[in-house]
Amino acid sequence: MTGGAAATRRTDAVPLFAHRAEEFRPSPVRAVFEIALQPGMISLAGGNPDMSALPHEVVADMAARILAERGPEVLQYGSGAGIGRLPELIVELMGLEGAEIAPDRIQITAGSQAGLDLVTKLYCDPGDVVVAEGPTYVGALGVFGSYEVDVEHVDVDDDGLDPEAVAERIDGLRAAGRTVKFVYTVPNFSNPTGVTTSEERRRRLVDVCAERGVLVLEDDPYGLLGFDRAHRLPSLYSLAPDTVIHLGSFSKIFSPGLRVGWIAAPPAVRARLQIAAEAVTIHPSVLSQELAAAYVGSEHWRPSLDRAVALYRSRCAAMMEALETHMPQGVRWTRPAGGFFTWLDLGPWTGDGDLLRRAVDHGVVLVPGGACYADGRATTSLGLAYSATPEAEIAEGVRRVGEMLRG
Repeated sequence: MTGGAAATRRTDAVPLFAHRAEEFRPSPVRAVFEIALQPGMISLAGGNPDMSALPHEVVADMAARILAERGPEVLQYGSGAGIGRLPELIVELMGLEGAEIAPDRIQITAGSQAGLDLVTKLYCDPGDVVVAEGPTYVGALGVFGSYEVDVEHVDVDDDGLDPEAVAERIDGLRAAGRTVKFVYTVPNFSNPTGVTTSEERRRRLVDVCAERGVLVLEDDPYGLLGFDRAHRLPSLYSLAPDTVIHLGSFSKIFSPGLRVGWIAAPPAVRARLQIAAEAVTIHPSVLSQELAAAYVGSEHWRPSLDRAVALYRSRCAAMMEALETHMPQGVRWTRPAGGFFTWLDLGPWTGDGDLLRRAVDHGVVLVPGGACYADGRATTSLGLAYSATPEAEIAEGVRRVGEMLRG
């Protein structure tokens, strides 16, 4: 076969794409990662955990021991539901946020992103509606789009998602003949805003959704990363376990590279999720699960988590100080109580709407606000992350953002 013939066949394959292929396009947020590698560039965009808090030699020893003692088992196919002791550990972790749950409600996934995909696949038909906080997690928008689901945003404020606004939106959509399947929310230190939904609103949110027969999909990768552990709020799942589906992850509290997460759902739903997961991955990585269970279940995990949270707390404080110093008058920002992110409302700023291009020209990478809305609306807002950036770079990066806004 000649090179020309091969090229023709590749070109001819493009018109055969399904309609949903239009949703698989580069994200403005994903695009920044390569830009961030350029010399002299400061990234305030990537919400990555800082791996320096982990005792890598301990993790290496655990991995070596697992392979030496149980290599044939952990390198073999495994259960689609997950290994036996990991769900029991997850039950303990969810208990830290008030949930009382049995292991048979836990479905292990290849990261919580896979869980988000599975829930959407199981519940949503093309044209269905998901109500999501606005702005929302970019990765969720990619999933919803891939299943041809429409997203209706409800704006958040400093106390998170307003349940009454959610109720009004659901009622209005239904009056227009639309089918609303679930409300998607990141209630703890939200990505991308850093906002936490208040306890009063959490309780009201699960009530208004239950009254309307609408599920709540709670995405909670940051719940154990609060700066003040004494004031941990109850998870939505703990308040309404039969109407809330909970997504959890080891990515932010241990390692994102292992790709281990979970879904907590009623047993009948969990069983169907397992079948849907097996159709794609057959089963989650046995080795990754064993290592997550070994480390997070050991005496080493809590001290390393505490070190990480102390690091994030310090970096958040550095960002708040830099924002106070360098932002023009009229700019407002959220003040996170945990997690990785803050969100800026640029107020009266009237500059060029291509915030990412302007930021790159000033040597800094950020998340333009429009990327966090399903309709890509032009917004005078932007997201910043502090979790993976040293404090001196945070200060300089925020200075550059301020310079951009004044220019």
